[in-house]
Amino acid sequence: MGHMTSFTIQEVARRSGLSEPTLRYYEDVGLVGPIDRDASSGHRRYGDTDVDTLEALACLRAAGVGIDDMRTYLANRIRGREAAAEQRDLLLRHAERVEAEIAAQRVRLEYLREKAALWDARDRGDATAEAETIERLIGVVEVLR
Repeated sequence: MGHMTSFTIQEVARRSGLSEPTLRYYEDVGLVGPIDRDASSGHRRYGDTDVDTLEALACLRAAGVGIDDMRTYLANRIRGREAAAEQRDLLLRHAERVEAEIAAQRVRLEYLREKAALWDARDRGDATAEAETIERLIGVVEVLR
């Protein structure tokens, strides 16, 4: 019988980018596991499948996906093709959320650049550029709110 590769919680934390408390939490809420334990020490020993699942969860977490949708994602992954449409819709829903976040960040960025341009115009003593920048800022602030 072949020996299965196993990893400590520290190794999995390094590989996945998830903290040790997050790894324990994901086991507690049933996203992974139950994780095998070393017979003598009782320490967690993660297998290849556990690590694969945790790496997928780390990517979902980095994309802002919450626990409930992570659970759905994992269930759909097991179901395979029969869940493909549901999986696609779940991921596209999060993609739309990220797109909205990016749009909001762009407005914040535009506000900061226009504010800097305003102060640059004031620094140069350019009243015309200052007035033009104020007009642009009014539009940006309306979107920002």
